[in-house]
Amino acid sequence: MQVIFAVTDFARSVEFYEQAFGWPRNRRIDYRNYVELLPPDGGSLGLFQREAYAGMVGAEPAELDEGRVAPAYLYVRVDNLDATLARLEAAGARSLNPPADRSWGERAAWFADPDGNVVAVAQRVAETAAA
Repeated sequence: MQVIFAVTDFARSVEFYEQAFGWPRNRRIDYRNYVELLPPDGGSLGLFQREAYAGMVGAEPAELDEGRVAPAYLYVRVDNLDATLARLEAAGARSLNPPADRSWGERAAWFADPDGNVVAVAQRVAETAAA
């Protein structure tokens, strides 16, 4: 599966996701206005400069007012939630919902990236206890 986010400041967004997750770039697909990052479990996260995104899909992405977020989110399972939370905070993520044990057996937290795209990070509770 692939998720693509429209981003306003392309360089800032690439730096944010590389700092937060450390995923390598797909070197076969690395353009001046689009890059794909490759999570270890497969799939990819594409970051597409906003105007180029609009041209590709044929519609302007919604403008988000300050403090608002996108209506969908990327859910990422990680091996070390605490380390990932620290990297997200260092990268400048805006905390939305703090880490907590969730009823589905994971400890999860939600953040917004610089463009208001929402990212949830989670670790299975059994893994959290073992870490």
